[in-house]
Amino acid sequence: MESTGLVKDRFKQNRACVIVPTYNNAATLANVIRDVATYTDDIIIVNDGSTDGTKKIIQSLSFVKMLSYEKNVGKGWALRKGFNYAVNHGYEFAITIDSDGQHYAKDLVKFLDALEEEKNAIIIGERDLKQLNVPGKSSFGNKFSNFWFKVETGITIEDTQSGFRLYPLLPLKNIRFRTRKYEFEIEVLVRAAWKGVNIKSVPVSVYYPPASERISHFRPLKDTVRISILNTFLVLFTFIYIKPRDFFRLLFDKEKGRAFVSKYLLQSSQPDYIKAISVGFGMFMGIIPIWGFQLIVAISLAILFRLNKALVILAAHISFAPLIPFIIYLSYKVGAYWMGENAVHIKYSWRITLESIKKNAEQYIAGSIILAIILGFTGGLLTYALLKLLKRKKSL
Repeated sequence: MESTGLVKDRFKQNRACVIVPTYNNAATLANVIRDVATYTDDIIIVNDGSTDGTKKIIQSLSFVKMLSYEKNVGKGWALRKGFNYAVNHGYEFAITIDSDGQHYAKDLVKFLDALEEEKNAIIIGERDLKQLNVPGKSSFGNKFSNFWFKVETGITIEDTQSGFRLYPLLPLKNIRFRTRKYEFEIEVLVRAAWKGVNIKSVPVSVYYPPASERISHFRPLKDTVRISILNTFLVLFTFIYIKPRDFFRLLFDKEKGRAFVSKYLLQSSQPDYIKAISVGFGMFMGIIPIWGFQLIVAISLAILFRLNKALVILAAHISFAPLIPFIIYLSYKVGAYWMGENAVHIKYSWRITLESIKKNAEQYIAGSIILAIILGFTGGLLTYALLKLLKRKKSL
């Protein structure tokens, strides 16, 4: 077992510290700090407006750094202030540990090990939530959070609600956060992942006291509503901006683009007709006039009907920015046949937008649906024919 002296040296070599956000946990705080101090002297306590004896306890421990303010704001705010304080004091990494005593300081070494393997990653301490005394609401809330995190980032993590984490501080400096309470621990993971920071986990031990001894500042109704509102915003932003952004990055990266096509179109074990339907359905969803919600609906239906989600997403990007005026124009022209004598004829222009056709919405909507059906059907048939042709060539 590694000596505590060597562990302290590793903290300093990695410019790492431990941040302990606390609010009215005077009963457990001193023991948490002493346990952490066994492994490092670089400890920052953020007193989030405690009204018990927290401040006196911190002041009695002269070896720690304290950041304190009078009004309680929330755990997210305490973490944000702690990160800024750490960066201003020369730290590049911070391990956060809760002050209620549920985490074990001995697991700090695991975070150092993970840090020394990869610097550009948030490392989450993954708890065993199947053990005794784990509150049912914690287990359910964690599964709920894990699901939405995967929707928002594509990353699978088993414990997105653990407060025992290692953060690379410098990549977080330029991210603008919106939240101040418990939901911050979701926001920071999602926004960091969007910026290219990896999200990983290490197994850690956890102690849950009996219900009669448990102290929690989590407010089930208010905090659940806040988390739900945050996830609603993050999901919308994911499909309106992040997914299209990632698609264009893939599109202009030849190596990644070829790997994507090879993996999901050529090497996928799904039948060719499923791949063809997925492409056709994606093209259909990319054209129908539900702007801003096309990807959300497309992915939801792809999951429901067990289509190839990657191909659906790829094909749905037929309506990427440079093509939008052309698609709107084609929709207008196709809709003219539907409208008959009442059709309005326009000339093609790069300035064509949804705003410019509001006065003739019926023609546009009818035309876009018909166009979506035609191109979706054609795209599916061509994909199926292409797959069969490629397989025939390989067999020769």
